[in-house]
Amino acid sequence: MVEPSSLLFFFTLHLLVTVVISGEFTIVNNCNYTVWPASSTTTSGNATLATTGFILKPGENSTITAPPDWAGRFWGRTLCTTNSISRNFSCVTGDCGSGKVACDGRNGSSPMTIAEFSLDSVKNQDFYDISLVDGYNIPIKVIPLGGSGKCNSTGCPTDLNAVCPTELKVTNNGTVVACHGPCAAFNLQFFCCVGNHSTPNTCEPSVYAQIFKTTCPQAYSYVYDNKTSTFACPATDYHVVFCPVTNNTSLESLDQGVSVSVGESLTAGNETTRWLTPSGDFAFGFYQLPDDLFLLAIWYDKIQDDTIIWYANGNNPAPKGSRLVLNDSRGLVLTNPQGLQLWRSDFTGTISNGLMNDDGNFQLRDKSNVTIWDSFSHPTDTLVPNQVMELNGNLFSRQGALNFSHGRFKFHLQEDGNLVLNVINLPSNYSYDPYYKSGTSDDENQTNAGQRLIFDKSGFLYIEKIGGNNFSIFNLNVRFSTDEFYYKATINYDGVFTISVYPKDPKRGQRWVIAKTIPENICLYSTFRGEGVCGFNSICTITNDQRPNCTCPDEYSPIDSNNMYAGCIPNFQVICQAGGNLGPQDNLYTMKDLLNTDWPASDYEFRIPSNLQECKESCLQDCLCVLVHFDQGSCWKKKLPLSYGRNDPAVKGISIMKLMKSDHLSSLSKEKKEHDTLVIVISVLLGSSMFVILTLLGVIFFGFPYNRKKNKSGRSNESFVDNNLRRFSFKEIVEATRNFKEELGRGSCSIVYKGTIEIMINVAVKKLDKLIQDSDKEFKTEMSVIAQTLHRNLVRLLGYCNEGQHRILVYEFMSNGTLASFLFTSLKPNWNQRVHIILGIARGLVYLHEGCCTQIIHCDIKPQNILLDDQYNARISDFGLSKLLLINQSHTETGIRGTKGYVAPDWFRSAPITSKVDTYSFGVLLLEIICCRKNVEREFFTEEKGILTDWAYDCYKTKRLDGLLENDNEAGNDMMCLEKFVMIAIWCIQEDPSLRPTMKNVLLMLEGIVEVAVPPSPYLYGSVSCN
Repeated sequence: MVEPSSLLFFFTLHLLVTVVISGEFTIVNNCNYTVWPASSTTTSGNATLATTGFILKPGENSTITAPPDWAGRFWGRTLCTTNSISRNFSCVTGDCGSGKVACDGRNGSSPMTIAEFSLDSVKNQDFYDISLVDGYNIPIKVIPLGGSGKCNSTGCPTDLNAVCPTELKVTNNGTVVACHGPCAAFNLQFFCCVGNHSTPNTCEPSVYAQIFKTTCPQAYSYVYDNKTSTFACPATDYHVVFCPVTNNTSLESLDQGVSVSVGESLTAGNETTRWLTPSGDFAFGFYQLPDDLFLLAIWYDKIQDDTIIWYANGNNPAPKGSRLVLNDSRGLVLTNPQGLQLWRSDFTGTISNGLMNDDGNFQLRDKSNVTIWDSFSHPTDTLVPNQVMELNGNLFSRQGALNFSHGRFKFHLQEDGNLVLNVINLPSNYSYDPYYKSGTSDDENQTNAGQRLIFDKSGFLYIEKIGGNNFSIFNLNVRFSTDEFYYKATINYDGVFTISVYPKDPKRGQRWVIAKTIPENICLYSTFRGEGVCGFNSICTITNDQRPNCTCPDEYSPIDSNNMYAGCIPNFQVICQAGGNLGPQDNLYTMKDLLNTDWPASDYEFRIPSNLQECKESCLQDCLCVLVHFDQGSCWKKKLPLSYGRNDPAVKGISIMKLMKSDHLSSLSKEKKEHDTLVIVISVLLGSSMFVILTLLGVIFFGFPYNRKKNKSGRSNESFVDNNLRRFSFKEIVEATRNFKEELGRGSCSIVYKGTIEIMINVAVKKLDKLIQDSDKEFKTEMSVIAQTLHRNLVRLLGYCNEGQHRILVYEFMSNGTLASFLFTSLKPNWNQRVHIILGIARGLVYLHEGCCTQIIHCDIKPQNILLDDQYNARISDFGLSKLLLINQSHTETGIRGTKGYVAPDWFRSAPITSKVDTYSFGVLLLEIICCRKNVEREFFTEEKGILTDWAYDCYKTKRLDGLLENDNEAGNDMMCLEKFVMIAIWCIQEDPSLRPTMKNVLLMLEGIVEVAVPPSPYLYGSVSCN
């Protein structure tokens, strides 16, 4: 192995020391993982340090005193372990080969990031640098403390692993953990600057050295690098910080703020509700919202509307009387009046004090003045001058002007250097295709890719590229000097990213002026996934200030009247189903023209050539069609839900919307009124005849006892049936189903048929088999259960027939069939739709378990028993196997119920049956929805993949979740959500029911309200391997 020369710039300097002064080094681990620091002395004759290797856990630090004339190096070792048999200590990166924690004077091996020092070398001067000659394994920074001259910090604080060339990468379990130096990787004279390349003239920087230099310009990238990478300072002490906070460029910035002592507090609603910066420009504290709620926030304090730039508890506003305290071990802690924690700053370490800086950044520092948490590193929806965003940084919009909950839009600096804007699906946080891209990624030339977003103190917003060039997002206009204007850059709740200025002099105006918007017209953006800026079934129109205005078309209403961005819903019932052709509908519908309006992502049929009249007629006769778009002989038919609606002069052609005629709507309303009147009349007549009825009942009961047995066998007691349900005669059922002509599906005790009642209202008719004991019991159970339930994720029972031996249930019709038919096809359904369905099923089960007067255990959760309505909302069906459980009971005992592959082990162990059996079935179903395959499919998969629950756990255990995905790019692009869902599923399928969460806790985990802990193995014995 060829050894590169290092420390050539000062090897002789330390011999000339004339003053004997010791120095102190404080080694700080600011990483979120353990580091094993090491040191070595670089020249013979120098006294060594008291320790040459030790362990530092996250947030810890250790001080070492160096003897006079000491020259040497510090580095950090990572991923270290001790062999349980040989007791040999070793590390994946930076290992010194000593076999123990102390290095005993040995140097580390590549790759490692090195901090080099020579103390008191010339005229009481220290020299120091950061070297990448031996590669890179950990961000590092050197901070001089004091010194009588200009003493600058230096370091390589950036994650160089992100841009490490493939041939230099060091991986551990598939993750890049370090980057080799080219000398260690190739062992060639050219890279090592030896032999024929041992002089500055013959050893030039390689392409790898250039990548290192552009990523960390202050560090030595090769042996003969520019000497400006060497720093000098009069003899002083130093901090060597692993994983420094990159927003803090020097200690000088720490002194430009107001200090907050440990123990200081603020109370929501009191006078002392804020901490000001020295200039008074910014305040940190409680910002009052409506209804006596408060937001812990930072805002521009001199601006009339107190513009917020950062907030902590947007999803959970604090009530009046809540308290914020600065704690030495927990940092900023927000509690409600009862003492329950609402939020806290996330860090490891011990706090010395807080600092409210003049640039609006609130910092927490330790006793060494090292920042271990700051608000700039945890942005919300806004950036201000002097703020930096690193790769993978995000801003998320709020939901409304005064609703600071997590919104639908994301501003994201991707790993590849591209800055993008996305619409996201809540609560999964799945990102749809970007509606803006900066174009600052470059696979062929990584030095041309972006590495950070900088909003500098002059108001210039730009992406800094690895090669040193800048890509401008917004350039300062002379009119808007930061000396005269405040700045902010915000991802707004309408999805538009704006850069705005506000004059500091009130005489020049008192409002924010938008200087830049991205994109210029958000209404014209569309993809074939998602709902658009204004939500489904809405129309987006751009305003003069480039912001979207959302409206609903005729016969549609806002989902949320307080949030026009949530979309619209039709005021009419969709009574036609796919494939149905009802013939001419001129008597029911009218067609309304909409100029310059279109929903481009809702097409399901394209007709060419076509004329306008043919286009309209095609829609009138089509069950699915709600509107058509016609342009120059082309006809596009569209169905619900309508997405990416826009009205703009740029939209060519004409849209024609199919609307139900007002007189037909009136007739429906009249029929309903007549029905209601009839009910009232009958009720009055029944009331006035009560005495006669009671008398007759008495005669029947006491005078004809021989009829009891006959009546009991011919007609069941219906006291358990909800009076609100409609009772159908068997003749009406026969007419509705056209003598049971169209079968939809069948179960062990029933067959389901399609039917039509009243004015073309489709229903599902479930006919139980002829009277046998189990079917009669199933009918009574299902009637009593469904009659008392009402939830958007449960199938609604409309009525029943209990005539003679006929036991029939009439349900609302679900147009999109079963979840099984939706999932198990050759084309994988949209990931966003699957997430929506998962949440719907969970909410329905929570209602059954905890929202009913009588707790309901379904006992047969499977894809065939989940139906989908016209908006693909999940509806739980088939309560025939449900088990009722009184609230004051904890379990019930019954025979085995359910379907093979979904049945919890509890059934086979004579164990008490609780609602946890539904949790188990949900876990299996959750994995099926994730993977779009059945739990047991041995005939289509290899043996190790045949049982999905086994395979999923082993893929999770071996960190190979990609093994669960087959050509599912959407799910693969949302790996955080995917991993969370798999972890939840593993919790659900625990063989021990006491380990399974309740469905309420499952829902909280799915929605991100409760964190998901690492699940244990669900099985008593091992399972197969994932590959």
